[in-house]
Amino acid sequence: MASLTDTWALGGLRLANRVMLAPLAGIGNWFVRLQAKRHGAGLVVSEMVSSFGLVHGNERTVREFLRIHPEEHPVSIQLFGHDAAVMREAAAIVAEAGADVLDLNMGCPVRKVCKTGAGAALLDDPDRAVAIARAAGEGSGLPVTVKLRPGREPGDRAGVELARRLVEGAGVAGIAFHPRHASQQHSGAPDYVLARGLVEAVPVPVIVSGGLSSHERTMRAFEESGAAAVMLARGALGNPWLFGRLLGTYEGEPGPEEVLAELEWVISSAEDHLGVDRAGRYLRKFYPWYAERLQLTRREREPLVTAPTTAHAREAWRRTVEAAMPVAA
Repeated sequence: MASLTDTWALGGLRLANRVMLAPLAGIGNWFVRLQAKRHGAGLVVSEMVSSFGLVHGNERTVREFLRIHPEEHPVSIQLFGHDAAVMREAAAIVAEAGADVLDLNMGCPVRKVCKTGAGAALLDDPDRAVAIARAAGEGSGLPVTVKLRPGREPGDRAGVELARRLVEGAGVAGIAFHPRHASQQHSGAPDYVLARGLVEAVPVPVIVSGGLSSHERTMRAFEESGAAAVMLARGALGNPWLFGRLLGTYEGEPGPEEVLAELEWVISSAEDHLGVDRAGRYLRKFYPWYAERLQLTRREREPLVTAPTTAHAREAWRRTVEAAMPVAA
């Protein structure tokens, strides 16, 4: 059986290990990806980006969504959309930005995405899905992967059949598979046995995601599915140390000083990426993840999670961590 530390090939691209960062909508910008790389991820995937937004967007949209740090390679940019011609053009923009892989989202269950005919809606429109994937490859010249779910509702296997067609008809290099149905969102137990069936059905690597919130759950999913790699999503939020634990380069849990240093890196990177004012607003969803690492009570974390600026957050975090640390004898 393969080990998570083994190298492997994805569309001709050699990857150092089998632990990846999943596309995280509204979160997976360059510094989140770079953080995962710092902790050992073999491949990182961007947050979901609209193909129409890239083709018709303004300079800031392109600059923020397609910013790639030199040290985060190899990196994959994920696009979504429902029009093959637009996807071809957007894929060329992604390749020009320096991506190593192009990922297509055909599994997002969010209504505002599906109502446009993109995301999980493509599970019910396989001809369009294949045309979009083919266009993405033609436009970018990059290996193309597709993120899928089994189907829209429990019992539906449209995603499994679509995976076969994407490989045969569009030449995709790999399938990222979240074995929960779209209607389940992120609830319920992922069906890793179903994932194994897909692994056995297609001749390209399958990457499993969903429910990988700990070292134990990730290893179980890897073993039960027989997938080529695992893709960490919400389990890695505020917990980049999970990458190292899976790869055997980190043991135990980070102490208060280490968590503080990591959060300071995140805050500084957000300020670089978004500017100080926007970073202060943007990071409010990040702070609870790091507070969780110290198991702080709601009262203890309140000054941090409500901090109006990054300066306030730094001060609140330092006070909270100092109070939580044991007093020297």
